[in-house]
Amino acid sequence: MSGNISEFSNFTLLAFFQTLVVYYLQICSPTPVYFLHMRVSYKFNTAIFHCKREIGTIIRSLGCFPSEAELHDIIAELEDEEPTGFVRYEKFLPTMTKILLERKFRPITEDLLLQAFEVLDQQKKGHLEPEELTKYLTQEGEPFTQEEIDEMLSAAVDPDKNVILYKDFVSMMTFDDTR
Repeated sequence: MSGNISEFSNFTLLAFFQTLVVYYLQICSPTPVYFLHMRVSYKFNTAIFHCKREIGTIIRSLGCFPSEAELHDIIAELEDEEPTGFVRYEKFLPTMTKILLERKFRPITEDLLLQAFEVLDQQKKGHLEPEELTKYLTQEGEPFTQEEIDEMLSAAVDPDKNVILYKDFVSMMTFDDTR
């Protein structure tokens, strides 16, 4: 710099704009956490409270798939000292953000789900009857409610053949984990 006042002013102006850009990028621009907060807020619907029965659906809609035991642990952590049956948004947001940042509770792979259906398809037909799947869902492991079964069957059963073409169903229900 030669000491010329006009050069100094241009240099100062340039430094000012660079500082402004850095400030904007550091303070004002969306960060991964900001985007996670936006996703969580959108799914939680920014209500102050949510019934704890809905929390599993919200968590799964965010791409996390905890077991029922893990879900109960999360809900227990989110509940107030005196359980009300509701979860507060201000408690849900930091917990869910941490879960998302740590990439916990990743979904089961398409291959593993397909293998599970193939085990159920003992005659290797490539499909299951709705009654077969209903039997497995109500008599094995943690039983599904009738509402859950009806909802799953409405998505799983091929309307033309009235069977569950499980390869198609698995493709439809697996989560794209590219984020």
